[in-house]
Amino acid sequence: MDNREEKYDEAKLRANAIKAFYIHVIIFVCINAFLIVLNLIVSRSQIWFYWSLLGWGVGLLAHALGVFAFGGVFIKDWEQRKAKQILEVKESKEAEKIAKQEKPEEEAEKTDKE
Repeated sequence: MDNREEKYDEAKLRANAIKAFYIHVIIFVCINAFLIVLNLIVSRSQIWFYWSLLGWGVGLLAHALGVFAFGGVFIKDWEQRKAKQILEVKESKEAEKIAKQEKPEEEAEKTDKE
């Protein structure tokens, strides 16, 4: 792969990470808006919606830090490790499949010789 293709792949990965974060933000806003309205309609005396805001907000903050603060370094390294792992698993499964196909052929040859 040449340098330009590699840079394009990195940029595409980064764009996908940012897109995933924005989807996370939209879902966070929609669900928590619903929970706020639900809480205020059902029980104004017990306010609980802030717990979901707090808990999910921490997760959203971690996602933001991963994408914008540390994302360039960690995402690229993780992607390369994961791709290598997937490739190794796929190659080992293919090797096992080939070995299983060759084994019956070898046994058939032995019986023919006897």
